[in-house]
Amino acid sequence: MQVDEMEFYNRLLDYHHILFLCHRNADPDAVSSAFALSEAIGGTVGLVEGCNRLAALLVDRLGIEVVDGPDPENYEFIVVVDTSTSSQLNDIKLSNYCVIDHHSTTALTEKADFYLHSRATSTAEIVYKILKSMGAPITRRTALGLISGIITDTGHFKHANSCTFRNLAEIIESSGVEYAEVLEMMATAPQDISLRMAMLKSAQRLEIERVDEWLVVTTHVSSFGGAASSMLINIGADVALVATTCDGSIRVSARAKRDAVNAGVNLGKIMENISEHYYGTGGGHPGAAGIDVVTDVNQILSECKKHVLETLKRETVKNENR
Repeated sequence: MQVDEMEFYNRLLDYHHILFLCHRNADPDAVSSAFALSEAIGGTVGLVEGCNRLAALLVDRLGIEVVDGPDPENYEFIVVVDTSTSSQLNDIKLSNYCVIDHHSTTALTEKADFYLHSRATSTAEIVYKILKSMGAPITRRTALGLISGIITDTGHFKHANSCTFRNLAEIIESSGVEYAEVLEMMATAPQDISLRMAMLKSAQRLEIERVDEWLVVTTHVSSFGGAASSMLINIGADVALVATTCDGSIRVSARAKRDAVNAGVNLGKIMENISEHYYGTGGGHPGAAGIDVVTDVNQILSECKKHVLETLKRETVKNENR
């Protein structure tokens, strides 16, 4: 059952031992959202399987206490944060739980006790509205985290809208945290050499397909698929599909420029539809999504690329007929 911000908060008051659970390789949006809720309501921040480089920086700089690989059975209630599919939780079994999320497709809500889902550009913004509705103070630590989550999940505001900037301004005004302060903190995150190598290898293995003025690229790396797909968008691709392999499962991280999304490319829907044919899980946003399946890496990359190309070809034909 969908609830609003105030009811979400009121329902959590019924529980005393809450786990705010983040998806595997948690990002700043997930970690900051879980942290803000735990500070305001009380509870534990849990990581299914670690966090990424920037989220690790937040954990260190803000002194966030986290439990890596928590057992849900040890908690009275679970709040799944910024997570749309069970595969992002490594398919762990959940009984009593709710969901707070902003992805366009959120399969986890089907069996949740209740959920708060909004098409905000980050989960951090939804959490801010909860804190605002309950009259909770926005502390410096909370603000630093939430602003970091907003910045990273909007791709440094590439996918932002007017509500994004309104929420950001309110957080800054209520906390006294300066925007430049957050940027400086994020800039201190060290560049992992394995990340740099993955970026270079993804470019080295790149395959490019052109449809009119659109460039769709595919590649594969052993890790950092999300970062690689974002990097490929930054250097010229309109749509980037990057595959990584982990324990026999294939994950494709997909990114698209705003122009491609405006032309009809909805990566979240594409990944969700494809995953159903492979008995996997997929979804996300129109411009940023992913899929987890067990199949051949070349086959799934080809399938994803085919759906993207079909959409762009339809748009090209439509433009020619105008």
